[in-house]
Parts: sequence; structure tokens; C-alpha cells
Amino acid sequence: MRQRCAALCLLLTTPLACLADDAPPVTPYRPSVSSPAALPAPGQLELELGGLGQRDHGTRRDSLPYALKLGFNPEWGVVLSGEALVSQRDAGGLRERGFGDTALTLKRAWAAGDGQAYGLELTARAPTAKTGIGSGKADVAINGIYSRDFGAVHMDANLNATRIGARGPGEGRLQTGASASFSMPVNDKWGATVELAGTRRGGTPSTAQVLAAAAYSPHPRLTVDVGVARGLNRETPQWAWFTGLVLPIANF
Repeated sequence: MRQRCAALCLLLTTPLACLADDAPPVTPYRPSVSSPAALPAPGQLELELGGLGQRDHGTRRDSLPYALKLGFNPEWGVVLSGEALVSQRDAGGLRERGFGDTALTLKRAWAAGDGQAYGLELTARAPTAKTGIGSGKADVAINGIYSRDFGAVHMDANLNATRIGARGPGEGRLQTGASASFSMPVNDKWGATVELAGTRRGGTPSTAQVLAAAAYSPHPRLTVDVGVARGLNRETPQWAWFTGLVLPIANF
């Protein structure tokens, strides 16, 4: 999985030499769980692609998450996201491979001035993954975003609710989630991010994790990230590692 991700990163970064330096910079949504209120530059189609590995009490799950982001104007945009490939193995050694579920998000952003912005995301997730990898049911979610600059520190806070399509006996239909990420530049090319995130749903255990990541931007139109996440209770994967990149692939 790591070798595949590295090969894809190399392939996708090659065209950067042909990009104009005066073109708009990228707007990364990676590497945190929290979404920022900001949209990509209008008309700029951006690709986010990465590798994600999770380890939890003898089980493992590796995937290639992706997102295609397009801003129509400074207020409206869409995001198409999912997992291009999933490989998972349970504690008994049973392995499954295939595509993940696919989500389409409509996003609205409001600039509030003084380094503040608000956002609202409406997401529909289609069950494109086979049984065993995905839930087999559609989910619908709404996510509220508040972004703010505190000097050099940028915060993205999210509060969301998801209507779960697949649930077991006694499990609630509505899942709530909250997250807050804090990022800051280390120098003109490096940045650091820390985040707390968790979910809660009736009849199921809550989840909670802490994330730490570093981002490197050798060019305003390319950002590469790497980081780890640690589960804070037994219901959250013990460890997760991730790496990925953000770059533009077209302008309209």
C-alpha cells in the first residue's frame, strides 16, 4: 500500500513544472478530520490523494482516500470523495479488497472578516463498496464549520450530524460528531497541525482520537502531508498513519 501511494504521488507531482507560478494556490482540506470553511479558488479543480493505514487489536485496514474539490465561486462548491482502494484484514486473517463508499458534498462558505469564516456542508454517501468493506446503506450528513485565525494559529471547528443508513438492533439512527484542528506555519514551507475529534451515537460506543501532522509546501500549488492519529478509547482504532498530497489538475 505504501509503495502504491508513493508511486501515485510521484506520477501526479510531475506536471507541476508546467504550472504557472501566478495561478491560485491550493486550499488543502487534508490532513485533519475537520473541514475548513474556505473553498478552492473559483474554477480550480483540486485533487487530494493519500494513503491511510489503521491498526486496532489485531485488525488492519489500508486505503487510498481521494477527494476532488471544485469551487464555483467564493461561496459555493462541491466535493466528490471516497476510497479508491481498500484492503482490510480481521483478527482471524480474513482479507477483503475493493472500492470504498463514495460521497458527494455541496458546500456553502461565508467570509465574516477579521480572520473568521463560516461554512455549511451537506453530504450524501452512496454505498458503492461491497459488503464487508462498506455498510451497504446510504448515509446523509450535515456539517457546520467555524474557522478563525488567532494570530499565526488557524482553527477549524466542526459540528456535524449524520443519519446512519445501516444500524443494528438497539442502535440509534443519528450520529453526532465534533472536531477542532489547530494549524500554524513553522516556516515558509512547513506547517504543523494538531486535532481532537470524536463521534457519539445511541446504542454504540463513542469514539475519540488525537491527531498530529506535518505539511510541506514546496510550491504554492502543491502540499504534501504526513501524520499519525491515536485512539483515546478502545472503540477507536489504536493507531492510524497517513500521508497524501493536494494539487490542482484543471482550471475552468
